Amino acid sequence: MKVKFTHWHEKDGAFLGYLNDFPDHWTQGESLEDLKQHLKDLYDLFSGDPIPGIKKVEELEIEVA
Repeated sequence: MKVKFTHWHEKDGAFLGYLNDFPDHWTQGESLEDLKQHLKDLYDLFSGDPIPGIKKVEELEIEVA
């Protein structure tokens, strides 16, 4: 299974990022690999029981007449 994420490298050396399905919930790491581990932890957390207030991005298919 693959999950898309967005990341960037800050001037202070930190790697920041978020899962594209949950763009409001950023995490950080000391390296890209460390960031990826934190993102996996977030995915595990968000994939369990629903958490109130967690926003998620999804796609909606609309048929045009």
